[in-house]
Amino acid sequence: MNEGKIVEYIDQGRFICTLCLQDKGNRLHLLTPFNRELNLSPKRALLISKASMDTLSPREELLSRLKQTEALRSRLKGEVQVKELWELVREEQQSFDYEYLAQLCFGDKVTDDHISALVRALFEDRLYFKMKDGCFLPNSEEMVEHIIKQKKEEAQREERLREGSAWLIEILQNRAVHDPSCKEEIIALLVELALYGNEAPNFKYAKELLLRTGISDIQRARNLLVKLGVWEEDENLDLHRLDIRTSFSQEVLDLSDELVKVASVDSKREDLRHLNTFTIDGPLTRDFDDALSIDITSDSIFLGVHISDVAHVISPDSLLDAEASQRGSSLYLPRRHIPMIPQKLSQDTLSLREGCDRNAISLISRLDKSGNLLDYRFALTLVNVKRQLTYDQVNEIYIKERLLEEAHQLSQFMRQKRIDQGSLTLSLPEIYVRFYPDSSLQLEMVEQNTPSRMMVAEFMIFYNWLAARFCRDNEIPVLYRGQEGPSERLSINEAGYLYFVFKQRRKLNPLMIDTEPRRHTGLGLDVYTNASSPIRRYLDLVVQRQIGAYLVDGSPIYDKEELENIRISVEPMLRDLERVKRNRIRYWIQKYLLQHIGEKFSALVLDVLRGRCRILLTDFLLVAEMKRDNGQDFFEGQQVMVTVKKSDPWNDLLSLEYTGQ
Repeated sequence: MNEGKIVEYIDQGRFICTLCLQDKGNRLHLLTPFNRELNLSPKRALLISKASMDTLSPREELLSRLKQTEALRSRLKGEVQVKELWELVREEQQSFDYEYLAQLCFGDKVTDDHISALVRALFEDRLYFKMKDGCFLPNSEEMVEHIIKQKKEEAQREERLREGSAWLIEILQNRAVHDPSCKEEIIALLVELALYGNEAPNFKYAKELLLRTGISDIQRARNLLVKLGVWEEDENLDLHRLDIRTSFSQEVLDLSDELVKVASVDSKREDLRHLNTFTIDGPLTRDFDDALSIDITSDSIFLGVHISDVAHVISPDSLLDAEASQRGSSLYLPRRHIPMIPQKLSQDTLSLREGCDRNAISLISRLDKSGNLLDYRFALTLVNVKRQLTYDQVNEIYIKERLLEEAHQLSQFMRQKRIDQGSLTLSLPEIYVRFYPDSSLQLEMVEQNTPSRMMVAEFMIFYNWLAARFCRDNEIPVLYRGQEGPSERLSINEAGYLYFVFKQRRKLNPLMIDTEPRRHTGLGLDVYTNASSPIRRYLDLVVQRQIGAYLVDGSPIYDKEELENIRISVEPMLRDLERVKRNRIRYWIQKYLLQHIGEKFSALVLDVLRGRCRILLTDFLLVAEMKRDNGQDFFEGQQVMVTVKKSDPWNDLLSLEYTGQ
């Protein structure tokens, strides 16, 4: 029985000294020095004295003795030299009971008070000993050093929190301040929080920083970064989250400069500079990696597709090649272009610029007047672009120039032939974002089925198709692209073309890239690869290397295993880049809608779900969800009008409300 005994337990890190008034077996009824009674489970009792008091004594006397005991034990605790005790027993590598350690400190004759003082001292120190199963185990020297280091780091962290939060408060108040020594660490914490929220590696630390700044909403971390000038107002968070390279190291730029100086045209190549070669691109294009030529005779059409020979300049396993492989592709975003290859090469030396002699790998093909392929060959060539045309220019002049008109008719024949072979035409307009000085923006849908774009698309597909056939027939290892047929082929109904495209795209099988040739049903071709954009896409450069090396001496650079390793390395990055582009267009559309809160827009119902429906904002080709309020009944393919209630581009949140047909 424990009645009359001093019972100590720990509550919130503090020792509580009490007197047991009654032992009820499964609980102890205790009296505290402050004349408060409470119940405690015996399991929570850390120390129970051997000596006892008479619980029938006057309450004032019991309280006085409790306070005296507490004072004595606190005083004795100060006499315990924890470090000296640890140095005395650490080599023994075993646990020690409380009484034994108390005897080492106070001598053989120890009381309950001595034992309590010992336990208190070691527990509060927590550096040299750890409590385990009613004993103390001395920490190893390494552990002691680790704990000391940890405590030092915690103290430093506390100082940085104090200093950093004070700095941020002054920033928010627009007061002139000096940057603290921990500025970079504070910014890093804010970046982590803005990018990853609750999943940030140092979430608790970063959240505490904001709380001390007076901010409870962690999403305001990005606003702070904008205010600090670390981020732009429309910072692309995906570039940070996916660790996309946005600049080149000085070493890569220096190597690029050297290649610019030594790069030269190869006079041993087949000279095609006499051809009327031209490019067709967007008005802002600066890296021209493909050009066309067309010549008409009495019975044939000679179509040339000329691709810049990037492989001639950038060799495998070079620093530039490693950089390109880690980027995977150039990234074209509204207001930003992140090239795969440094601009002095991609926009000048390697670019098929007007009036410049350039090395190329050309497809030279002969077709009959109906557009049927008669023969073709690939060659290492020397070309000179005579005209640099834009899509809009070609659309205006193609019916006036015989060669361009023939090119358009040929592209129409090629497309129809692919359709006859099972190709699916699922093209949609591209969304272009126009920016204005007043911070407003405009969205423009650019049609992809114009004559000029059809020419470029079909002739690039033609080049890639014959490149794949050339590699297959000559047993050149290469990365082919294939696609199985869709799970279901739909037809255009009264819901229209947009509804058909979005529904059909969901039934497509994924694109496959591997070293075995296979049918590309989506394009209606028996075999396919990508080799037409080596300035912009790394896998195109790899395929070009294979073809170029074969044309030189019949010995491709890579075997199948090496190609497979390249594919495994690059494909994840390509998926990330595609995600960045898709998310960024979505961001700017929602930014535009933020400027048009309360306005109505047309929409198309794609799916009717429980309590909501998935719709397509037809002016922007943006898929969003909308609640079905008050039992609203919709059907797939229905045209509706919706009102923008809220748009949050940072968090990809869009609230729409049905407002009628």
